[in-house]
Amino acid sequence: MDPKLQVAGIDIEWREAEGLCLWAGAPVMTAWIESTMAGLLATVQKMVGAERFEIAMQQGGRDSIDGDWRVIAGAPTFEEGFARLARVAAAAGWGRWELVSVDRAAREARVRVYNNWESIAQRALGVSWGASFIAGKLAAYFQRHFGVPTCWAEQTAFAAEGDACDEFVVRPSDRTLEERLEALFHSDQVTKADLAVALERVRKEVEERARTERELRDKLELIARQEEAIRALSTPIIEVWDGVLSLPLIGVVDSRRAAEMMERLLDAITYKGAEVAIIDLTGVDTIDAETADHIGRLVRAAELVGARCIITGIRPAVAQTMVEFGIDLTRIVTLSTLREALRRCMRSTDTVRPKNP
Repeated sequence: MDPKLQVAGIDIEWREAEGLCLWAGAPVMTAWIESTMAGLLATVQKMVGAERFEIAMQQGGRDSIDGDWRVIAGAPTFEEGFARLARVAAAAGWGRWELVSVDRAAREARVRVYNNWESIAQRALGVSWGASFIAGKLAAYFQRHFGVPTCWAEQTAFAAEGDACDEFVVRPSDRTLEERLEALFHSDQVTKADLAVALERVRKEVEERARTERELRDKLELIARQEEAIRALSTPIIEVWDGVLSLPLIGVVDSRRAAEMMERLLDAITYKGAEVAIIDLTGVDTIDAETADHIGRLVRAAELVGARCIITGIRPAVAQTMVEFGIDLTRIVTLSTLREALRRCMRSTDTVRPKNP
């Protein structure tokens, strides 16, 4: 039969067959402070150094208070909630916690802890590092109570050095634990553990940078594909009849677009074996000397690869501008509409088509 009892309002259950002890349904472990816990703390402290060990323990204490805070927040006042939590801590072997004073207006609190497990372990080792884990918890409690970004618990009495208790004064701090750790890293007290953390940070930064670069390359490739699609749409080359291509121009024709049009048109003429290229200007509202020159170059290039050009859809304003610029289109067939150009091409095809015998 598994024994059960309640201590300090907490349901405790031993499941001997499973090797479990449960507090409020959560598994807990009982450890000998002067041997097991002392050995664990000494091992970690040797690995990382005293100051880093202190900050790491404070971080652990700070990050472990969610359940504690629910106990405090469930009481009518902070003081009553802290007293409830102190009873649970005493029952769990965390020592006797005493809230000496708390001034919310001045944002200062004083707490004493008797028979704290950290100090018991340190006395067994003959050292005094300070009760950092408890300090981290206290700083986190009052950070929430005072409503400030961060607090620091300064230890003013040390049971490991012979004082009657561990005493802490808690006040707001202008530096987080992470900032204190960063400052320690940049000091001359860097340890192998600090270097390992730094290397891991660099590794993560390199991975993040590589991931960002991959994403950027993917985006650039997508943009390039979109630009290619836009260029294709802005310079559509349509095979409207056997051996007849149509290139409708819309908008402004600058040097870059003219080069792209010429490349696409010449490729299409060569690939299709086209004999006629109709350049339709119906979508061009205005024209300048540079645009007209681009069109002239386009016509000459098409003729060089064996296709004659027909220009259609010249608007009155465009025609007037061409006259003003002195642009000579007498060598080029010009028609009013694309339909007329197609008809001419069809007539030319019918003329050369052999008759049936």
